Amino acid sequence: MAKTNGNMRGFIDELKRKKVLFLMISPVIIYFIIFSYIPMPGAYIAFVDYNIGKGIFGSNFVGLKNFEFLVKTGDLWRITKNTLLYNLVFLALTNISQVAFAIMISEIKSRWFKKLSQSIILLPHFISMVIVGFFAYNFFNFNHGFINTILTNFGLAKHDFYSDQGIWKYIIVFFKLWASTGYGMIIYLAAITGISNEIYEAAELDGATAWQKIRCIIVPLLKPTFILLFLFGLGGILKGSFDLFYNLIGNNSVLYKQTDIIDTFVFRSLVGQFNFSQGAAVGFYQSIFGLILVLTVNAIVKKIEPDSALF
Repeated sequence: MAKTNGNMRGFIDELKRKKVLFLMISPVIIYFIIFSYIPMPGAYIAFVDYNIGKGIFGSNFVGLKNFEFLVKTGDLWRITKNTLLYNLVFLALTNISQVAFAIMISEIKSRWFKKLSQSIILLPHFISMVIVGFFAYNFFNFNHGFINTILTNFGLAKHDFYSDQGIWKYIIVFFKLWASTGYGMIIYLAAITGISNEIYEAAELDGATAWQKIRCIIVPLLKPTFILLFLFGLGGILKGSFDLFYNLIGNNSVLYKQTDIIDTFVFRSLVGQFNFSQGAAVGFYQSIFGLILVLTVNAIVKKIEPDSALF
């Protein structure tokens, strides 16, 4: 009890000393309390036959019945595997591309060109995936698509992209990288900006080239940020980019085997039914899987490099 009181007094003293910093982060704390912690008891909806009149805790308890539609179809492993593999590729490649572009931008000397480059790379983040879907359709359409028009002009046979399962995993990854690189790049640019100039000056005195400074200074100092963002990303590893997949693939069942993820499968299964309980069951499954994955990977990182672990 005395230890608890001592910790509380220490926290209050820290709060008084750094009240401005605590005031700055208070909106974030309030946001997570309202939207993340207060709704947590709502996870119970996954285990009841939800009735809007009775409320969450007044509805009939049905146990794991809401999870049955995922298992009975026999598609649980396929959509879980697709979601997991796509998100792992997204997570790895987007972080690598963000680091690469952040380093390239930081090495640009011209101020106006640096700002222009940042704006151009960031722009795709603000473009709706609906527009991306229309763009992709006009690009890959069999009859009047841009690529098939070029092939026809050169006397070559047209290619039916919307029947080719193998190629779409690369197309989806490309559009994900295109849309995500600019936003994440800002975080790595901020980390690069925070590197002390004294380190660069010492390296220059030792005769280090630009490439050696990148390899021996920037990349090692970015590693903790890379690991931290990677661990954060693992939490939503089963929550796919629904807008990306749905607007690119739509209801093309020919491509489902290679491109179907949990979010698109659930959308098709529950569209028009408004089954809140089954939707909550899927969300619960995704969250628990992500939690276990984060804890496992964090434990591995903690053993290999303790300073880079989340906790």
